[in-house]
Amino acid sequence: MRRRRIRPARVVMFLLMAVVAVVMLYPFVFMLLTSFKTEAQYQLGHGFSLGSWRELFASQPIGRELLNSVIVSGCAVAIIALISTAAGFAFAKVRYRARGLVFAAVVACMFVPLPSIVIPEYINVSKFGVLGTYWGAIAVYAALGIPFSIYLMTTYFRSVPDDLIEAAAIDGVSNLNMWWRLGVPLARPAIFTVAVLQFIQIWNDLLVGLLFLQNPSDRTVTVGIALLQSGRVLSVPALMAGSVLSVIPPIIVYILFQKHLVRGITMGMGK
Repeated sequence: MRRRRIRPARVVMFLLMAVVAVVMLYPFVFMLLTSFKTEAQYQLGHGFSLGSWRELFASQPIGRELLNSVIVSGCAVAIIALISTAAGFAFAKVRYRARGLVFAAVVACMFVPLPSIVIPEYINVSKFGVLGTYWGAIAVYAALGIPFSIYLMTTYFRSVPDDLIEAAAIDGVSNLNMWWRLGVPLARPAIFTVAVLQFIQIWNDLLVGLLFLQNPSDRTVTVGIALLQSGRVLSVPALMAGSVLSVIPPIIVYILFQKHLVRGITMGMGK
């Protein structure tokens, strides 16, 4: 058997990746280990216990907050995926006047910072009477995520051969049926990519949840953990336990859809 030569560049790249992995994983390992300590054990630096987890569930309705996060994130992602898929197909495959101008306006919305529009959004949601409800937060999250998702879906649909669309048009298929029967099945990897990215973004958001979900029974887990930090007596292990619990769903979603995510990025989204 021929010996495989070890290139210096390969070794350097491996060492760099190892350093990056350690830097990225250390906060999570610290958070996980600290969550299994009491406050006294954390101060002393040794020992493990489930006291912080019991304290977390006793002081916070953490189960309800996780359910709220699932509802808000799931509904917002569904709306984003539906609208961005339809709009992306229209921008990429349907020809009409001012298509480029409208697409440029959508792309420009991506560069609008959230703090500059949060007050107008708050006023609009209040006028519609959905402030403090799931639907108010869902609408805001959907509005914030749609421009970027449309951009990704448009880029993906542009990589789909035009011959398929032209053949369907010759057969008399309407644009709506063409999108549903042809575009959606072809765009499944891209849809999964949009769904995963937006789910992680919405799940980890604090500002919108804090402003638009003021009812304690409707707040998300991110807001609950932030309020846990604002208490007069801060228990670091309990805070770490809540943080561990909050990062588990995004990790599970990423692991389950990792193959679809990679496929969606490599099949046209980078083109």
